[in-house]
Amino acid sequence: MTTPERRGIPARPVFRILHVSTGNVCRSPITERLTRHALDARLAGPLSGGLLVESAGTWGHEGAPMEEHAATVLADYGADPTGFTGRELLDEHVIRADLVLTATRDHRAQVISMGHSAGLRTFTLKEFTRLVRAIDPATLPAPESAGGVADRARALVQAAAALRGWLLAPSAEADEVYDPYGAPITYFRSVGEEINDALDPVVTALTGVPAPA
Repeated sequence: MTTPERRGIPARPVFRILHVSTGNVCRSPITERLTRHALDARLAGPLSGGLLVESAGTWGHEGAPMEEHAATVLADYGADPTGFTGRELLDEHVIRADLVLTATRDHRAQVISMGHSAGLRTFTLKEFTRLVRAIDPATLPAPESAGGVADRARALVQAAAALRGWLLAPSAEADEVYDPYGAPITYFRSVGEEINDALDPVVTALTGVPAPA
């Protein structure tokens, strides 16, 4: 296959988002697939591409399918649960990620402890949502710019990192998404709603495109 570079066309910048939880069978699969679903709803035509979404677990069940209730939650939102396999978090995942969003503060600490200058690009999901809400989107590159949504996403992460010491959580629990593993479907659905609500302003900020009405 002829690559864009070989045809003389510059390759579009790529921005990688990594979602991290414990087993990579409940929270991070839900977050990964809901993120992809939201991006697909917002990005089309010249804005498409540039954002890649993955997930892994700090004690990941390598090769395992996502939990059945997690798949049900994704189907509730119209997202695609098929083809997912769990992964254990590796150094290479952190190295290539431009943004790491974790379910809890413990996961965030574990990612940062792996090194690779991960501290400035690793947040809990809810922490990142809180910071993103405080950023003026007019200060970010337009998604139609030469660098596309990837450049906008990098600028967003830098702005969020700069705010972290100033905009603190109202409580420690405010930045946590608790593990629904082994819980009934009703609890999985409440966690899915929690994740979806946290993702909406993040995806809007990343893309510059609000959720469809």
